[in-house]
Amino acid sequence: MDAIHNPAGWRPGAGFPGALERLFAFAATEQYMQAGLVARGLTRARVTVIWQLHRQGPVTQQQIVRTIGVTARNVAALLEGLQAYGFVQRDPHPVDRRALLVRLTDAGAAVARQLATDYKAASARLCAGMPAEQVRQFLATLDPLTARLAPAATDDPGR
Repeated sequence: MDAIHNPAGWRPGAGFPGALERLFAFAATEQYMQAGLVARGLTRARVTVIWQLHRQGPVTQQQIVRTIGVTARNVAALLEGLQAYGFVQRDPHPVDRRALLVRLTDAGAAVARQLATDYKAASARLCAGMPAEQVRQFLATLDPLTARLAPAATDDPGR
């Protein structure tokens, strides 16, 4: 198995042939997360909005646009979907007549609490039995890798 991930002739400085493959395998957990979200009528984008509202409380649609970095049209569509499921409510802003204030409903707050509970349980299962130092090393490695992947995801593949 080691030969698959570290082929003969590999030398330091030549890259890490198995690293990307392992990272893709690790990223496959995204499929399981998506399935759990779909069962609740959610998408990753919708959960991002729910988390923001859960952490910050009621905010304007424009604040959501700025925080999650998508267009106002996308946020409006996200909020329509969340409102259709009964997770958010949009009310007139008490001071700014042009703005809407978005807040979690009781159902939305319950979903946020359940997601937080599920997140903690999944994190505990993932790291169960691993020494704390090993988890710290994993995160110390993963953080710079994901930081490098973010710009790569937006690069023009034709370059």
